[in-house]
Amino acid sequence: MSMPLNIVIPVYNEGANILRTLAEINAKITTPRHIYIVYDFDEDDTLPALESYRKSNSDLTLLKNHYGRGALNAIKTGFAAASGGPTLVVMADLSDDLARVDSMYEKLMEGYDIVCGSRYMKGGKQIGGPLFKKLLSRAAGVSLYYIAGIPTHDVTNSFKMYSRRILDDITIESSGGFELGMEIVIKAYLRGHRIAEIPSTWLDRTAGTSRFKLWKWLPKYLRWYRLALTGVKQSRVNQEL
Repeated sequence: MSMPLNIVIPVYNEGANILRTLAEINAKITTPRHIYIVYDFDEDDTLPALESYRKSNSDLTLLKNHYGRGALNAIKTGFAAASGGPTLVVMADLSDDLARVDSMYEKLMEGYDIVCGSRYMKGGKQIGGPLFKKLLSRAAGVSLYYIAGIPTHDVTNSFKMYSRRILDDITIESSGGFELGMEIVIKAYLRGHRIAEIPSTWLDRTAGTSRFKLWKWLPKYLRWYRLALTGVKQSRVNQEL
């Protein structure tokens, strides 16, 4: 039995983008859905931009981040509020490939716990963005795919769809940034959950300011990278005993 899709969108002054993002969702996603937009502070310029949309649409809930400011806590707030069923994380900057969402949902309905949008598998691509960040992200994803067997080439991408059972099973320990998507995938893999990927295109934002802080968040990503390597190594040792 299919269930409506929860879409969680963390925002921080995305007034220039949010209506275009909602228009893209409505144009490209046919799966029944409810949208949760999570903001940090009452002065966020996303909120006035949504006034007219909310008057004529009942598919949107505004949530104030109650775990503490930041994208990670906004996503956690959305996860907690979302009703039972699949949950998708989407950025408000039009970077995610929303035309792939219906296919991701169909894949999840096949019995997978996580479906990852992948820039680095065959058919996926990234357009724009800082070159060094792209190289690090690709290196992490591809190396974990081949060395640790993580079943996605793009473990760092936030564009992922999760089953409710995986969100209930995984305790999120991430403390900042967007690394919680990487954390959930690696923990899910080590626990034997099913993970799939489909090719997607990532497009750099054209309006607003990115909140990604590479040097501040890099150690946090490395924590989960090391967990993947050590966890898989220990699992192989246990199998040999």
